Amino acid sequence: MTDPGSARSALAGRRESVAAPSKQASAPVPYELIELFFFAYRDFVSDPDRLLSELDFGRAHHRVLHFVDRNPGLTIAELLDILKITKQSLNRVLKELVEKSFIDVATGTLDRRQRHLHTTPMGHALAARLAALQGERIRAALAALPAGGQGAVEAYLSAIIDADERKRVLSRIRKEPVG
Repeated sequence: MTDPGSARSALAGRRESVAAPSKQASAPVPYELIELFFFAYRDFVSDPDRLLSELDFGRAHHRVLHFVDRNPGLTIAELLDILKITKQSLNRVLKELVEKSFIDVATGTLDRRQRHLHTTPMGHALAARLAALQGERIRAALAALPAGGQGAVEAYLSAIIDADERKRVLSRIRKEPVG
């Protein structure tokens, strides 16, 4: 049984570790945009969630499947870096995707310690179905914008990515060499 006192002190430690407010803390909080973002994300993932639930999969499975399908041969270390999750969290999800034949794991040819990930034909088909569902929602939203709206959306979403990660993320998305 957990000691309530130690749980409280652990919680207090977490509160202290929360980042200090930025210099712009006096600016009004954009609650409407924050809430729009929450609701947009909720609906963006709702269609794939329904399909994934039929397979007893969740959003973590979706993210792994998406990035492996978009980056054939991705190593486990690279995937961990993209998702910013622990190895333990990835192992549980990856094990299920491998056991159900959605992902194959291959030993590296140059470095036998590496494990390269590939979607199976069934995994690719599922990833494509999930992307098509989300693509429909994105295309519909972009169609409602004035000319040049997609560029503004891309700039806005890019600006939300941490500055120290932005260049690397955009290079990966655009399939450009990082350098």
